[in-house]
Amino acid sequence: MSQYFTLFQLEERFDIDVSTLEQTYHALAARFHPDKFAAASTFDQKQAMMMASTINEAYRILRNPTDRAAYLLQQKGIDADAPEHTSYAPEFLMQQMEWRETLEEARAEKNQTRLNDLQTEIATAQQKLYNLLKTAFIEEQYDDAAKYVRQSRFLDKLYNEIQIALS
Repeated sequence: MSQYFTLFQLEERFDIDVSTLEQTYHALAARFHPDKFAAASTFDQKQAMMMASTINEAYRILRNPTDRAAYLLQQKGIDADAPEHTSYAPEFLMQQMEWRETLEEARAEKNQTRLNDLQTEIATAQQKLYNLLKTAFIEEQYDDAAKYVRQSRFLDKLYNEIQIALS
């Protein structure tokens, strides 16, 4: 079992119980908060600081479905973000261009309704990818999972750009 899943006492899989992750995070963060070790030895203070850092990094990765999937693949020896894995299916490339064009037009027009509609469309596409990731991990189709991680990274970035445009 991988370090981050072990730390949070979670089964090593894509589909996790997010409420358990949250509860365990708060318990671990409180237990290893550096302020609790202010009167401890320098060694114990450094250990607490390192543990707090590991807890925060593990939580950040496990909380985000795309990062969690990439981490799971990494545990299998697959780097989904490696440059040699950056090719996309032609259909996805066309869809990317359409979404980008829609974003640029809506941003230029300051069209909040269009931005909101695009945000909803991206969120729906992202959820479909998460479902595909779940299935790919269950069926141990790691090459497919890596492809979905790359697509999901694009959607994450686009979603964030839409949020910025809406603010």
